[in-house]
Amino acid sequence: MPALAHLLKPNSRLNRAWLLRGPPWSKSRPRPERVASCCASYLARSSMRLYSETYGAPVVGGVSNPAEPLTPTLVFLHGLLGSGRDWLQIVTQLSGRYPCLTVDLPGHGHSRSIPAAEFDQRGFELTSQWLTQTLEARGVSRYILVGYSLGARVAMYHACHRNADSKPQLAGLVLEGGHFGLPQSDRPARLDNDRRWAQRFASQPIADVLADWYQQPVFSSLNHDQRQGLIAKRSDNLGSAVAHMLLATSLAKQPLLQSQLNRLAIPVHYLCGEKDEKFTLLAAGSDLSYQVIEEAGHNVHVEQPYSFARAVDDFILRTIF
Repeated sequence: MPALAHLLKPNSRLNRAWLLRGPPWSKSRPRPERVASCCASYLARSSMRLYSETYGAPVVGGVSNPAEPLTPTLVFLHGLLGSGRDWLQIVTQLSGRYPCLTVDLPGHGHSRSIPAAEFDQRGFELTSQWLTQTLEARGVSRYILVGYSLGARVAMYHACHRNADSKPQLAGLVLEGGHFGLPQSDRPARLDNDRRWAQRFASQPIADVLADWYQQPVFSSLNHDQRQGLIAKRSDNLGSAVAHMLLATSLAKQPLLQSQLNRLAIPVHYLCGEKDEKFTLLAAGSDLSYQVIEEAGHNVHVEQPYSFARAVDDFILRTIF
């Protein structure tokens, strides 16, 4: 598929209207439908390995309207240090049209416990398996994965390592700021770097580690107040669990996925912020369909949620229906 660059302007008249009353397809603010009051006991009783919440129309068969049997469920995967709740601004906009499911990845949110002893060496494989189990338990039959950063890398792996006729049916991918993988020569240095961060997360006060974490070049578009806000928000993470997931899904352990993505039979769309030069260059050189969103850095769905939601909806209407 030829590359398609499209620049979205967050301050358009339509987007300003969304700020006041929401986009046209958003009828009301969604309410998460929790299946149990105690997350840990719920996960233990069910076949789900990952905690999840549904928004909007019930996720039954992956359809929001019996008259539209092909409507997919949007499944959202957060980045490192995040949780499914990071997507609230997006599901608020989209759950009036599509059933939405947010997932807490291993080591995060209500999925902090990582019981598998072999997870360190099979992080991507097991996370993908647990995601499938969660979708099956939720009754999803057709879905689109929307992933940010780590979540985008998990989504890529999941799409590239499943059979095309597997159930539930994967209908498309939306990737936000996800890396396609490193050449073999770059992996030792990356693994050393991730090991240093993991050791700090596991042994030091998490707020101290986060203060340095958000000084990395990928977060250069953040101002001081934004950094302080993220440090406060992410300080409720369990450092040892984050360290475990960081190493298990290190970019050094991820296979190169770009060529496999280009061969997928499903539509794939990449979103990146104009201030995120590294990932904009990756997207431009990928031969995937991609969009650059104005006035956003690495975390587009937080910095420009209305432009992000519109981009996802446009992609689905253009390629899925």
